[in-house]
Amino acid sequence: MAEACAALDQVCRPPPVLAVVDDDPAVRHALSFAFETSGISVVAFADAEMALAAPQRHQWRCLVLDQKLPRMSGLELLAHLRAAGVTAPSILITTHPSHETRARADAAGVEIIEKPLLDNQLALKVRELMDGACR
Repeated sequence: MAEACAALDQVCRPPPVLAVVDDDPAVRHALSFAFETSGISVVAFADAEMALAAPQRHQWRCLVLDQKLPRMSGLELLAHLRAAGVTAPSILITTHPSHETRARADAAGVEIIEKPLLDNQLALKVRELMDGACR
């Protein structure tokens, strides 16, 4: 009986959703394509305001946030999302993070992965965080 309930739960549960927020359309499209071809549903946003306005944000299992967004940094966006009750684990992507950015990310419990995203470090970390969020 327990196995049948677990199987039914898997069927009824919505697919995992990764939220990507990056103002660079090439990065957004590349990440969306890469994760979607590996079976992860992706919602992508060009700026923080679009992400904050998304009605499905409580369904996100993981966030990939660019630190250098227009009008609001990735860490500021994360603070707003946390205040709104979004608890999904997050990854900050940026180029040459300052000591201050590293300290703020560490305090927020967010790992930084530096651009350019040339290897599979981001993909591995997203999978790890999404698998952990499923439990």
